[in-house]
Amino acid sequence: MKEKEYKIKPVGYVRIEGDDPIEANYFIDVLEPYRSALKELDKFSHVMIFWWAHEMDKEEYRNVDDWAIDVPYAEGAPTTGIFATRAEYRPNPMGLTTCGILDVDNKKGIIKIEGIDAFNGTPVFDLKAYFPICDRVRDCHIAPWLKDWPEYLEDGIIWWQKQGFFEEET
Repeated sequence: MKEKEYKIKPVGYVRIEGDDPIEANYFIDVLEPYRSALKELDKFSHVMIFWWAHEMDKEEYRNVDDWAIDVPYAEGAPTTGIFATRAEYRPNPMGLTTCGILDVDNKKGIIKIEGIDAFNGTPVFDLKAYFPICDRVRDCHIAPWLKDWPEYLEDGIIWWQKQGFFEEET
């Protein structure tokens, strides 16, 4: 099959107010042409946010010879294929996070969310309401080297903070 390139454009951007990830306020600022697409999103508790890891969108991260890596965030993990990780450096540095919705302002195009594992200014390419019938699985398991990770998204930010993930490098 012949490779084809696809063109996508942002529908909004991540906005984070505050330096402490636990206390910060998280928003998706939807661009004006797409604000009508927010209608009735406030009836849902969660939204799936598709975003672009723009800070990792570099040729050296997107075009490598071997996509098997040593996972830096999982002690004891074997060399792992990039598709078995959530690392941002990948052929297409797309991220996906399911976030709790706190508020939706259709007129201003602002969605206040519980948190997101993206940076301030990160481009957002799509939003989809979370439907349990489509998005939740009954019997889920993860790789054994991740067994000590929190079970739920809501506990993740605190866990990542305890791992030193948000500390500035000196």
